[in-house]
Amino acid sequence: MHIAMLSPIAWRTPPRHYGPWENVASLLTEGLVSRGHEVTLFATADSQTSGTLHAVCPMGYEEDRSLIPKVWESLHISELFENGDAFDIIHNHFDYLPLTYTGLTTTPVVTTIHGFSSPGILPVFQKYNGKVSYVSISNADRSPILDYIRTIHHGIDIRQFDFQPAPDDYLLFFGRIHDDKGARQAIEIAAACNKKLIIAGIIQDQGYYDRYVAPHVDNENVTYAGSVGPDARSQILGNACALLHPIQFDEPFGLSVIESMACGTPVIAFDRGSMPELIETGKTGFLVGGVDEAIERVARIAEIDRAACRRHVETHFTVDHMVDQYINVYEIILQRL
Repeated sequence: MHIAMLSPIAWRTPPRHYGPWENVASLLTEGLVSRGHEVTLFATADSQTSGTLHAVCPMGYEEDRSLIPKVWESLHISELFENGDAFDIIHNHFDYLPLTYTGLTTTPVVTTIHGFSSPGILPVFQKYNGKVSYVSISNADRSPILDYIRTIHHGIDIRQFDFQPAPDDYLLFFGRIHDDKGARQAIEIAAACNKKLIIAGIIQDQGYYDRYVAPHVDNENVTYAGSVGPDARSQILGNACALLHPIQFDEPFGLSVIESMACGTPVIAFDRGSMPELIETGKTGFLVGGVDEAIERVARIAEIDRAACRRHVETHFTVDHMVDQYINVYEIILQRL
């Protein structure tokens, strides 16, 4: 089977630091190649893959602001679809824009919908509903007006995450610094529990950081560690006594939640979006209704068996599990032709 994997070009594939969609596209590509499938990865020219790299964009436009995103997105997507007949399956990880190019090829297209940035993008998905096979990344993130071939949860390369049975005493916030992710609430929770908080992630909203985060960063009670790359990720996640995930939106998935549990670190998350699909409350962390309940659960975090967190990921959220399901989806689609 020859698969064309269309990754976004905001960041390199795999990303150096942030880039969840690029990360999933990379993990899936490498997993498929390891199974003997031929994969051509359409990504930035500085991307790394054991498959065949096909690139027109020199690097991620978030890493080189001289690149005009829409220009390079158009060149990147059209490059794949103008050569689309060379493949058995096209797998789109690039949101809705590539759907508008699907008339250029007869090759079946699978689109993993990594979330809806706004209800305003739904008309494009609706137009190509039935022509493109949609995969949701959680049951919580499905739109009732679309048809889906499968829900496939993301998997991680668990070998990149070391299990830590004996953590330090700090709490961790690991995610974009943006109102969606709740860094402000994490600071409030940690302060009420009299625990040190480490904050890690890209600053996506500078105004939010300046107003709600920066005034609390004293490198004693609250430390901002910046954007933590893959090399340091396992250590900072594994040494935390708990990950605080006080999301302010219905999150489609949450890779940091899975990565944290892979290290043995339980998660205290606001009960929204996909969180009930990722966390077994009372076993791998706690689902909470708000800040006050989160504060109460921090005091009970020692009740969680860290080894159970690791086993939960090994059972449900590995790359192998994800690859198995995508191969099955590809086979179902090809059998329909």
